[in-house]
Amino acid sequence: MKVEGLIFALFTVFVWIVAVVYGVLANEWVGTSALALAGGLGFILAFYFLFTGRRIDKRPEDDLNAEPSDGAGELGFFSPHSWWPLPVAASAGVIFFGVVFGWWIVALGTVLLGISLYGFVFEYYRGQRS
Repeated sequence: MKVEGLIFALFTVFVWIVAVVYGVLANEWVGTSALALAGGLGFILAFYFLFTGRRIDKRPEDDLNAEPSDGAGELGFFSPHSWWPLPVAASAGVIFFGVVFGWWIVALGTVLLGISLYGFVFEYYRGQRS
């Protein structure tokens, strides 16, 4: 994970330099703060990748002499299909609809979002596939 960490570290340095130059030349606070926050996000990601890269074993992607077969094997479980993203998106739509037309609709959408997120997260812990 060193490569990913270095990429985000370089991104952070670049964006912070651009934020300083932009702040001096444009004398505008919104863009400067947006660039500084984008650099902060890059810093968080770079720190996470570099910190995690020290704690785990070397991956085939990090070895310059690795073969494609070194990365073979099971990578994890990936859901083949799921209907739960549809109610999650619909609930989020109800919440945004409620911001425009009434706060009681936001409360209804929040309840629906909680139910649909519960179903989405625990989809494989109950029923036929448990």
